[in-house]
Amino acid sequence: MLDNLTQRLSGIVKNLRGQARLTEDNIQDSLREVRLALLEADVALSVVKEFTAQVKQAALGEEVIGSLSPGQALIGVVNRELTKLMGEHNDALNLAAVPPAVILMAGLQGAGKTTTSGKLAKLLREQNKKKVLLVSCDVYRPAAIEQLRTLAQQIEVDFFPSDITQKPQDIALAALDFARKHHHEVLIVDTAGRLAVDAAMMEEIKQLHAALKPIETLFVVDAMTGQDAVNTAKAFGDTLPLTGVILTKLDGDARGGAALSVRHVTGKPIKFVGVSEKMNGLEAFHPDRMAQRVLGMGDVLSLIEEAQRGVDHVEAEKLAKKMQSGKGFDLNDFKMQIVQMKKMGGMTALMDKLPAQLSQAAAGAKVDDRQINRTEGIINSMTAFERSHPEQIKASRKRRIAAGAGVQVMHVNQLLNQFEQTQKMMKMFSSKGGMAKMMRGMKGMMPGMGR
Repeated sequence: MLDNLTQRLSGIVKNLRGQARLTEDNIQDSLREVRLALLEADVALSVVKEFTAQVKQAALGEEVIGSLSPGQALIGVVNRELTKLMGEHNDALNLAAVPPAVILMAGLQGAGKTTTSGKLAKLLREQNKKKVLLVSCDVYRPAAIEQLRTLAQQIEVDFFPSDITQKPQDIALAALDFARKHHHEVLIVDTAGRLAVDAAMMEEIKQLHAALKPIETLFVVDAMTGQDAVNTAKAFGDTLPLTGVILTKLDGDARGGAALSVRHVTGKPIKFVGVSEKMNGLEAFHPDRMAQRVLGMGDVLSLIEEAQRGVDHVEAEKLAKKMQSGKGFDLNDFKMQIVQMKKMGGMTALMDKLPAQLSQAAAGAKVDDRQINRTEGIINSMTAFERSHPEQIKASRKRRIAAGAGVQVMHVNQLLNQFEQTQKMMKMFSSKGGMAKMMRGMKGMMPGMGR
């Protein structure tokens, strides 16, 4: 997402060198690059004009202090203004209501409302420890109700049944009554969408809003629709008292301008962003972190939070005790590390949050999710003995494992070599003075370390 914008803005640093102050003359070319980059990213023209004017005003006369170059100083200004543009801070869900707190999901067909309803339910259950009830009021799209029922089962959240013969308002009120009687803390209501904004759709959702009196009315919009996403959000905002926006499909090939302009144009905060198709692929939207990602600085805080949620702390503690006791790191432990990475969204999601230089270095190493899945498949084809004693895997065993995993023997050899390197690193880590040794060992593996 926003790769082109990131590359253009990162290039600004190289254009201003050896000058003591940012002046109108020396930032003019850089601002032209910013303007072109934002327009190419499908940011609204009115937003681009206002944003560049604010950057210019904030940048003029900015002193270049310490070891900062003028280009770095300008990036600092752009970072601050981007954060302001997108809302400055995360607007969390407001669930301060007499239970159940009702969340009404609105949006066009195909934006990902149903999937996002499931993702939001999972997030509230796991992170906020809420008892959630899901209901579908979409009686028009074939299999919409069944899709939400399946998602509810998958994420282990309660589902209120409905069918296409019922009226949406009757379904919603029955679900609200059920939620009250069964002590649900949150009711998420998935509504019908259309291919375009129309009067009948708007009237129906207005009636649902009046009947349910939701504490949160969230507009779900597909970031890949570009500038249309902002216009559609504005149309819904004129009809409904929206409390926030959820941008979906930010992991796609979208130019991403909606993320930068929807807050400014609609006045409604972006509360969440969809970052993958997986059910854990919904993240709270933090304008400051998004600005850093756009500028190639990465989003290390979100990465740390994802790691804290995804890591199985019991298994991690077991591994730490095992290493301290002197017992070897085997393929069972190696597989556990792979599973933990997959819980965090895989290598692709991890790289997306790394600073640009590290992300490019990791991409150059050609490590992707397919390789990770293949590695797991190879380990799954081994016997319990082989996983515990990888040194015993010789030619005949390799052939059998390769056949079982549907790969070539060379792939098994690659895995065993990779495991051996990891095993050596783990031995260093568990030994006295191991951290220093490990860092010295990593200098040769990581580009730029130790220079």
